[in-house]
Amino acid sequence: MISDQQARKLLKDAKRIAVVGVSSDSGKTANWIADYLVQHGYEVIPVNPTLNEWNGQKVYPSVASIPGHIDIVDVFRRSEFLADVAKDAVAHGDVGMIWNQLGLSSVEAESLALGAGIPYIENRCIKIEHQYL
Repeated sequence: MISDQQARKLLKDAKRIAVVGVSSDSGKTANWIADYLVQHGYEVIPVNPTLNEWNGQKVYPSVASIPGHIDIVDVFRRSEFLADVAKDAVAHGDVGMIWNQLGLSSVEAESLALGAGIPYIENRCIKIEHQYL
């Protein structure tokens, strides 16, 4: 795990954030946070294998399918799916950090990320941390 200070620095320097778990349901937290990030100047890349479009943007079926560098993979999936998302992020090959939202944790996902040299955060809200910047 990385410290609060490190997490905030990585967030401050980030430009491209893949949000895993955006939904067609506008009431879902992933959508609120993704909208917040867009409003604050981040390029949000939506990820969900069951959607084609979100807020007028192409939705990618996986992190590995996104072209180019991704600064943060922000995850809104249940804890039992975090290891799969971590494997997907590792397969991408150019991810700066994996950030799992409040209430989410996985020892396996953390091990996979850190084993690949990817900083890893869990059980923290990216919006709350952004507001500290």
